[in-house]
Amino acid sequence: MDHAKVAKDVLSAVGADNIQAAAHCATRLRMVIKDESKINQKALDANPGVKGTFETNGQFQIIIGPGDVDKVYAELIKTTGLSEATPDDIKAAAVNGKKINPFMALIKVLSDIFIPIIPALVAGGLLMALNNVLTAEHLFMAKSVVQAYPALNGFAQIVNTMASAPFTFLPILVGFSATKRFGGNPYLGAAMGMIMVAPDLINGYAVATTMAAGKMVFWNVFGLNVAQAGYQGSVLPVLVVAWILANLEKYFHRHISSAFDFTFTPMLAIIITGFLTFIVVGPVMRGVSDGLTTGLVWLYNTAGAFGTGIFGTFYSAIVITGLHQTFPAIETTLLANVKQTGGSFIFPIASMANIAQGAACLAVFFVTKNKKQKGLASSASVSALLGITEPAIFGVNLKLKFPFVCAMIASGIASAVIGAMHVLSVSMGPASVIGFICISARSVPGFLIGVVISFVLGFALTFVYGKRVLNATPEMAAVTDAAADINLAPEASDAGKVQDEIVAAPVAGESVPLQQVDDQVFSAEIMGKGAAIIPSDNNVYAPASGTVTVTYDSMHAYGIKTDAGAEILIHLGIDTVNLAGAHFTTSVRKGQIVQQGDLLGTFDVAAIKAAGYDSTVMVIITNTLAYGGVDRINNQTVKSGEQLIALTENINQGNV
Repeated sequence: MDHAKVAKDVLSAVGADNIQAAAHCATRLRMVIKDESKINQKALDANPGVKGTFETNGQFQIIIGPGDVDKVYAELIKTTGLSEATPDDIKAAAVNGKKINPFMALIKVLSDIFIPIIPALVAGGLLMALNNVLTAEHLFMAKSVVQAYPALNGFAQIVNTMASAPFTFLPILVGFSATKRFGGNPYLGAAMGMIMVAPDLINGYAVATTMAAGKMVFWNVFGLNVAQAGYQGSVLPVLVVAWILANLEKYFHRHISSAFDFTFTPMLAIIITGFLTFIVVGPVMRGVSDGLTTGLVWLYNTAGAFGTGIFGTFYSAIVITGLHQTFPAIETTLLANVKQTGGSFIFPIASMANIAQGAACLAVFFVTKNKKQKGLASSASVSALLGITEPAIFGVNLKLKFPFVCAMIASGIASAVIGAMHVLSVSMGPASVIGFICISARSVPGFLIGVVISFVLGFALTFVYGKRVLNATPEMAAVTDAAADINLAPEASDAGKVQDEIVAAPVAGESVPLQQVDDQVFSAEIMGKGAAIIPSDNNVYAPASGTVTVTYDSMHAYGIKTDAGAEILIHLGIDTVNLAGAHFTTSVRKGQIVQQGDLLGTFDVAAIKAAGYDSTVMVIITNTLAYGGVDRINNQTVKSGEQLIALTENINQGNV
């Protein structure tokens, strides 16, 4: 790479006078831009030295790649005369002088609260779907499965108990997660959630009927009647309660001496929050929650197919903005009150949108003549059809624009059809072609009709239009080449220089797919394919024998080129460059020869988490394009040194 030229091209596209501050991490240039409307995005997309761009938290980030980004940054600083800055400086500059959008801040808060508890809700939801299969009449026959085969009745009852638990005790899950997000002790939040669903209270699902029948039981508190109402399945009340609890706890920590803090702060925070919950917050927020649920059901019933069609058309656009992170809060409310709502209309629409994006991406695979793009589209389309749309949306469809629009049209039509057929989900799960497992039994045929419409239209529209325009002009060919390069970091000249190889785990922990990482650059495989590890140990070892090509003063990342040709990036945590080396040590230097199993360095996992950072370790093969296959070996738990990634050479390389 000609680092000086790339820096010059970046400055030309961004504008040298348009940069307020600039820094870099292991893979990206991070800039605070004065006016983003002046950025020549087309020039950046077409630049072979730029692997991708995106904007987040007031920073415009340009992905260059490990081993090159620091050199491009140095040239950029030399050319502009800007002062070198750290990622913390950039973060401060991004916030300084800019108004924080309250709505976007709310979205971020809801996302932080609900994403950690979604696995529990998905587990409960899929068990609920299994229970529905066992107990629904007219699904396979006139009778339900348990009616036809009474021996399965006990099994179905146990499944129903397990399925109901996450929703019945939802305030405990939300209380834990929300209190943690608001800066309080999450275990106090869980305790407050337990109080809100205590067995002595009237079950939250029966409060309305108990009130209507005039049978509600009250406490007499200094002459004030306080309803003994529970909050099973509630969302909004516990969010407000968690915020109050966390702020009370922080207040008492500041004002109670250390000698008494440990004893009295939890007690005072709980008792004050508890009384406020049952006297004020709970009843008010229950009314708001019931009103929101009733309003959503009314809107769905009133707008019908037209409303779902509009929602389905713009769902993928909403995903790009991040607004979809608010949907779990709404969907959880709908599912928790399934007897009133019938289920959620959000999940079926999300499925239509994801399937349409996957189908459009698959059409690109068949219509494009660009080999790089074919490779990306083939994997990204399958991922999208199974519910993970980031690689397809960001790597293919948005870059070419027309596949994204075609998918929006297909999703809108399919969503209108399922809206007309009143398709509702009764649980959370994968919004994809296998989403029927979460759909009400009577609605499964309607859902499958929507799946077919979404896929066929998304594929056909993209294929027909793509045949007309894709690669039709030199300019379009340049754009498609750039789009194909977004996901894959290697240069074409790397082909023919690699051999089959097994890359070992550099750290011990739980191996997870790279797509699950909470960073779009890694999850969308923009830097290359690989694997991620949730670490259980503080030591980092060389995953293969080779030469250390990248080290940083922040010690949060290493690059190794193996003897067999693999270029490996080991990235310790997400955004941990901001720690400026705190909690990290290193035992190697750039250019050093290492053997597999040699200690590269250490990182204090507990301290990194305590500082508020995700400690997930990413292992990326940055020259993915040079290989015929880069596959995560399916180990749920790995020890350092165990097999993690299998690399197979491209059969077209001519290597024997």
